Amino acid sequence: MAEISFDDFLKVDIRVGRVLRAEPYPEARKPAIKLWIDFGAEIGEKKSSAQITRHYDPEALIGRQVLAVVNFPPRQIGRFMSEVLVLALSDGAGDIVLIAPDKDVPIGERLH
Repeated sequence: MAEISFDDFLKVDIRVGRVLRAEPYPEARKPAIKLWIDFGAEIGEKKSSAQITRHYDPEALIGRQVLAVVNFPPRQIGRFMSEVLVLALSDGAGDIVLIAPDKDVPIGERLH
């Protein structure tokens, strides 16, 4: 495991956002869901593509808070431009589970 300094960690801007819209993304190489996430006034609405179809339906994601890295460069995922990296973990079987605060926090709040 490579070590990083605390200053390196501070460069990664991880914020909480609220999912405004979610749609299936059948054109993706691996099953995915397109997300539109509100990060508040400072950052605004950003898009992401997440391979979370095993545990989540698009409709159930609306209104949910998620954590995402907001300062990576955008990445083209098929025909969809992903602007943030939603954070998640493997459930042990290789399926993805979202990381989120266990209580509502202000939209746009930065991970400390």
